[in-house]
Amino acid sequence: MCGIAGIFARPNEAAVRQMVAAMHHRGPDDTGLYRDNSVVLGQARLAIIDTTAGGHQPMASADGLVQIVYNGELYNHQAERSQLESRGHRFRTASDTEVVLKLYEEFGAAFLERLRGIFALAIYDKRDGHGAEKLLLARDQFGVKPLLYADAAGSIVFASELKAILSSGLIARRVDSESLRQLLSLGSVYQPATLVEGVRALPSAHYLLIDRRGSRLLRYWSYGLDRIGGLRQSGYAEQVERFGAVLAESVKLQMVADVPVGAFLSGGVDSSLIVALMARESGGHVKTFSVGFEDDVDAVDESHEAAVIARHLGTDHARVLVASEDIGSHLERFVVGLDQPSVDGLNSYFVSHAAAKAVTVSLSGTGADELLLGYPWFANVQNALAGGFAASSNSRQGNWARLHSFIARLGREGNTPRIESGMFREVFGNQYHCFGPQAAHGLLAAGRRSAVVSRSFADELAPCDELADGALLDRASVLCLNGYTRNQLLRDIDACSMAHSLEVRVPFLDVELADFAFSLPVSSKLAMNPRTLDPAASYTESGVKRVICDVARKYLPREFFDHRAKRGFSLPYADWLRGPMSAVLEDTLSWNSVEAAGLFDPAMVRGVHVDFLEGRRPWNHPWLLMVTELWRRNVLRH
Repeated sequence: MCGIAGIFARPNEAAVRQMVAAMHHRGPDDTGLYRDNSVVLGQARLAIIDTTAGGHQPMASADGLVQIVYNGELYNHQAERSQLESRGHRFRTASDTEVVLKLYEEFGAAFLERLRGIFALAIYDKRDGHGAEKLLLARDQFGVKPLLYADAAGSIVFASELKAILSSGLIARRVDSESLRQLLSLGSVYQPATLVEGVRALPSAHYLLIDRRGSRLLRYWSYGLDRIGGLRQSGYAEQVERFGAVLAESVKLQMVADVPVGAFLSGGVDSSLIVALMARESGGHVKTFSVGFEDDVDAVDESHEAAVIARHLGTDHARVLVASEDIGSHLERFVVGLDQPSVDGLNSYFVSHAAAKAVTVSLSGTGADELLLGYPWFANVQNALAGGFAASSNSRQGNWARLHSFIARLGREGNTPRIESGMFREVFGNQYHCFGPQAAHGLLAAGRRSAVVSRSFADELAPCDELADGALLDRASVLCLNGYTRNQLLRDIDACSMAHSLEVRVPFLDVELADFAFSLPVSSKLAMNPRTLDPAASYTESGVKRVICDVARKYLPREFFDHRAKRGFSLPYADWLRGPMSAVLEDTLSWNSVEAAGLFDPAMVRGVHVDFLEGRRPWNHPWLLMVTELWRRNVLRH
């Protein structure tokens, strides 16, 4: 795990050195540089697999004609190493980077289809001779690891972070107005856009091939249905057994490291199951970490439940207590670490801050809610498109027959031909957003407002709606993975963990497990019933994440399922904004500050601030405005 950077076509060594230095937190163990007349490649290394000098990067092929810088982990590197050895390849190191390099030499760009892991990489190939050099940039299937790039006067500049791109001195520090509008609307900037004009994120599951003639962006993987033949028609007990085996294999592969490995433990079923499988695999204590708060704040604190699970599983557990005074001392470091503003990330920042003191790698349960339909958004979308439930519980019972009929019809049809795409995305967009499209447009400064078009959720989410012919909730699952998960959750987790030199791995976001999940019937993932959306319902009563729960019953106590309700984690943002962060909020949202920055309309921002203080707005509105201004001051510095 590391930070990578480079410039192709018109190499600039000083600029690459500056980019690598800006990512020291991503790779404090080693740095390296390669240069010729066409490229400069750089890397800051966090040593995890083969911590010796053998893992140094940039890494060259035996003949020196191919160079790689690689950020990530190849979980199936041992199996691929064996395959390559059977083809006559010989290895000099134990590093997974050398496996990736030789896979490219053997299979060309098709090597990407063999990778099971998290990665962002650059491969420079000059085997075709002078003038025919080429650069390949690639990113993992789910977008766990970041890779940004820009065209700078005919050169391609790339790096793992926006801060690094800016530190090159080759990119203008200008905020992109359309991306700013989208940030306000959805709570994060949706890739491939970034908040800086001219800087793009390489899309997940894609590679960019660049040579002297230009560039081509190509896709190597996509979501699909029923890739595990016959699974959808098999019995539920068999589905549970096979899902447990696939997840256990993913956890086993992702525990491979030459450094200490731990886990984030929230107390919910996803992270608890991951930790249970880790404990079974290791045969010993697993280091686990959770975040808790002071008793007098308004937050959903699952750290006490996490401690109960930790005792049951025998882990070496640490509860990280975040006090109000911690916010002020960490706020600017958090914003800088975040790299690009979003409405979330603080929980990842604090739990990573604690975990990095004891381990170098931590596993997380992220991705389970998206793949196995754990968010209430999914049931809400289905309800809304079925005609919806009335507000009262009696009405919910009365309308259950109509919803059940709707679900059964969708299951028989296997697709959603009668649900218009725009309506579907509008309904989904209303489940999770920040200001929303219209309010976001109105918040922009007048000059920026006139330069962008006000959009609907249907427009904003169209690029994420990849599985348009799938069953309703499979389609919603992929839309969520391509939207909220990739652009907010995964991006924030990577940035905030790497700010502390910690690698976070996500066993639920594994290509084989994803193929398995989209080969299951919806009913095996979400057993919809009248109590599914009842916040007081237990896991058993709600039917949420059915297959995960039934795998986890083997490892967790019965009362966990019969008495625990699924709750979303939340921090006491509102208390903090009215308390220890009130002075920062007042400063960043003041009329003079907003007017000088030129991002937002001062009068509209004042209205947001007053409405929040008087209890008419949620915390995420002023929080996002505050974080964006702090980012402008500390990262953009323009």
